[in-house]
Amino acid sequence: MKERSPSPSYKLSWMPTSRRLEALGNGVFARTDQAKQVYQGESGVPPLIDLSLGSTDLQPPEEILQVIASAVADPSSSAYCLDAGTAPFNQAVSAWCQHRLGVEVDPQRQVQLLVGSQEGTAHLPLASLDPGDRALLLDPSYPSHRGGLVLAGASICSLPLSQEREWLPNLNAIGPESWDQLKLFVLGYPHNPTARVGDQELLDQVMARGCRHQLVIANDNPYVDLALEGEAPSLLRSPGWRDWGIEFFSLSKGWCLGGFRLAFAIGAEPLITALRQVKGVVDFNQSLALQQGAIEALTRWADWPLSLHAVYRERRDRVLSVLRSGGWSCSTPEMAMYLWLSLPADAEVQKLGDETFARRLLQRAGVALTPGSGFGAGGSGWLRMALVRPADELEEAARRVVAASP
Repeated sequence: MKERSPSPSYKLSWMPTSRRLEALGNGVFARTDQAKQVYQGESGVPPLIDLSLGSTDLQPPEEILQVIASAVADPSSSAYCLDAGTAPFNQAVSAWCQHRLGVEVDPQRQVQLLVGSQEGTAHLPLASLDPGDRALLLDPSYPSHRGGLVLAGASICSLPLSQEREWLPNLNAIGPESWDQLKLFVLGYPHNPTARVGDQELLDQVMARGCRHQLVIANDNPYVDLALEGEAPSLLRSPGWRDWGIEFFSLSKGWCLGGFRLAFAIGAEPLITALRQVKGVVDFNQSLALQQGAIEALTRWADWPLSLHAVYRERRDRVLSVLRSGGWSCSTPEMAMYLWLSLPADAEVQKLGDETFARRLLQRAGVALTPGSGFGAGGSGWLRMALVRPADELEEAARRVVAASP
């Protein structure tokens, strides 16, 4: 029997992709993850201490997990969930908003379940902008803020933040005519990556500009319960949000449920309707079992995030003590989970830049930090350290960083 010739193999030297994808670039977390994999593949190196992601080692209340586990066995949890199925979750969000912020919201018209707040910040520009519309974001800012604008084909304007202004924006740097041209302003206070809480007056001023110039104001607020100093602001406390505002919240940080991707938006009814329409085309809602867990968190465990403050405060203070003793200049963050560290003043380090220096720290010390330039040009020369391991391990990481620095 004559043998069959092997099928010819073809190797494509290129694959067409969109300009949008090219503009989106390769995210900082993906680049850092690749570097971590290379490090862990080497032999004889110290164990990796990964402080590059805000993915905490702390566990949610056991009762929340038990609710989810029990609900998984219900056949309805395996079915697709359309908007009608989210009504109990929306009610729980409405009650939480009244309890936490003292603000009354319509559970059906002003609340939307999300697959993580990143999903909301990515989909909102698709719902509210046409290609070429002008949109504003902070620099530095969380990567999904820019990513959502890029995917929507927006014309992006940046409002730079600086250490001199304590990482708060100068709204007066934008003239009235420029405000008139904007269609969307995406910001986030408490602020990631700088761990600056911000204040209510700032959000009030931003929301006032939204109403005056008729542009959408979107505040990404997953850290609302993790302000270690002062009270976290909320756009929902600012007059005018029911007309031009939307705010994103998450159970990932306050309730330590990051992997479950549970979040929600509260905002002006037209914005929620538009966001819901986009979601209706591209995805379904989370399993009802996960929603049951979220309802449990928002109702019976609404104040539980406050119990995390003492843990994060101890971690922050112990790591700062080690770094400062080793010659690092570090300000005290107001928000849990992160330290925002400027590169050492050594000329060689400054010349390397934050991304190369972070990679060198990983190679020499086995500690993964996030380079600040991954959050925008305004983060160049900075590093973000996530306080997501036990305090003793964090101190070890800080000692390694000091030893590997000039």
